[in-house]
Amino acid sequence: MSLGEQSSSSPLGSPLKAGNAAGTPGAQPGAGTARAADLRRIIARPVIDIGGGVSLVIAVVLIGGAILLGGRPGSFLDLAAFLIVGGGTLAVTAISFPLSEVLSTPRQIIAALTSRPAQPMAIAVEMLRLAEQARQTGTLALEGMLPRLTRNDFLHRSIGMLVDGMPSDQIEGILGNELASHAHRCARGSAIMRRAGEVAPAMGLIGTLVGLIQMLGRLDEPSQIAPGMAVALLTTFYGALFANMFLLPLAAKMERNSEDEAVIKQIYLAGAMSIARQENPRRLELVLNTILPVGQRVKYFD
Repeated sequence: MSLGEQSSSSPLGSPLKAGNAAGTPGAQPGAGTARAADLRRIIARPVIDIGGGVSLVIAVVLIGGAILLGGRPGSFLDLAAFLIVGGGTLAVTAISFPLSEVLSTPRQIIAALTSRPAQPMAIAVEMLRLAEQARQTGTLALEGMLPRLTRNDFLHRSIGMLVDGMPSDQIEGILGNELASHAHRCARGSAIMRRAGEVAPAMGLIGTLVGLIQMLGRLDEPSQIAPGMAVALLTTFYGALFANMFLLPLAAKMERNSEDEAVIKQIYLAGAMSIARQENPRRLELVLNTILPVGQRVKYFD
């Protein structure tokens, strides 16, 4: 059976047989296509995930439906309340972080709502195949993969240093520093959203106080009492809505995505170190299983 036929029988194929075929000189013509498919999986491009966006839309529809069923939906719209909560939350958050990081957050929000990292388990299996191929055919055989890895800087740099024959301790130091820097950058995005989620209810409380002060200052004008009370209540409503339906859930989603990306990069790092030290891929399997979550551990050689 060719490697291409093995890969088509299951999402990951038969790991041991596929790995042996990938690294065996003179493999069948279909093996090149299968290795290209494996390479696409190992690049770990984000997977389209509209669940977050759909869930947000459902939450908005449910809240909007409840408002419509109660009648007079226009009473829930107030420009002053929105400016206090929305503008105030943005301004206070911008005080806490550099403006450049705040302005880059929308791109991370869109990514969190529309995509998720690849499955670490699948990446681990493909790294084991890659390590087995390198052990059988030599590290220089990986050089042909470099042009197709340009969209994954971390993996491209890892394979490039292996092909260049860089010492394993230097590879570990460089990739380890890059892994730490990536984790720090990802943490900043979720920290911005979490900070905004903390500020929004506080701005709602400030708006409530503003509305009450306006209302109490105009007790001699009955026509002004209702608008002041509307601002007082709506700012609290907006603050709770923004924080608990949008900002804090997004912060949690961004943290989860960054954790998965960190696991994937740790898998790349462990694989690169194993190949550089010319270790037995079975040892790499043990190392990867210490990185992967319990429910996603691989049994490549069993």
